[in-house]
Amino acid sequence: MPPRRTPTARQGRLGAELRKMREAAGLKATEAAALLGVNSVQISQIESGIAGVSEERLRRLAANYACSDGDLIDALAAMATVRVRGWWDDYRGVLPAAYQDLAELDHHATFRRDVAVTHVPGLFQTEDYARSLFTYMNPEFPDREVEHRVRHRMKRKVIVEGPDPVPYETLIHEAALRIKVAGRAATRMQLARILEMSEAEHVTVRVIPFTLDDFAGAGSAMVHVGGAVPRLDTVVRDAPHGTVFLDSEAQLGHFRKLFRRVRDESLSPERSRELIHDLTKEL
Repeated sequence: MPPRRTPTARQGRLGAELRKMREAAGLKATEAAALLGVNSVQISQIESGIAGVSEERLRRLAANYACSDGDLIDALAAMATVRVRGWWDDYRGVLPAAYQDLAELDHHATFRRDVAVTHVPGLFQTEDYARSLFTYMNPEFPDREVEHRVRHRMKRKVIVEGPDPVPYETLIHEAALRIKVAGRAATRMQLARILEMSEAEHVTVRVIPFTLDDFAGAGSAMVHVGGAVPRLDTVVRDAPHGTVFLDSEAQLGHFRKLFRRVRDESLSPERSRELIHDLTKEL
């Protein structure tokens, strides 16, 4: 099988986990290569996501790396062998690769947690809100580019609105609810949509109120996506140069603690709905 030109984030993650496993075992790439009867270049390609790996070879590596975490090995084997062609593949070559990577990450999620400070979370956004947001943030974009992004964002909502939704918890700052991204009428519809979704059994909405003392935020919008096992969780952050996927043990531990802290300081779901309802009446 020829090397991939542009591995997806999921393929890269599989390779990175195999590299972590090898390094934890104290083995060099040349030693791992000997286990499979290949050269170190091929191991490097596997660990960078450029080349795939069969389930049999993956399990052989895990055994020789003395990995005893059966659930992790099974999850990595599934990543290696199960390739889902999803709706996001239609956007390959149309939108930047991060859009496909985010949608694929959502598809395989076991849960999702968001912290939103300045904008309504994407999974709750109405078309009018998303269109106004993309237009404002990218004033040089032609209408076609904006519409591609809006359609992609609407389709991503399948993980909370589709037939098999994942547990979703979002913490939204009051600022994001008050900013009229798409005007007064559209903002009223946007708040109504959040209220509607907050009633779903798999959805929890908490508001971070302006009245909260000693709140320094979460740095920027944060998305925590659950993997098949906790080690395969991913945190997604917005950065000046684009979307960043974080998955080291230290990073995941930090953001788990940060999310819990922000959640503990937020309003209860009941009080959050009351605040959103009051904001709607103000419009």
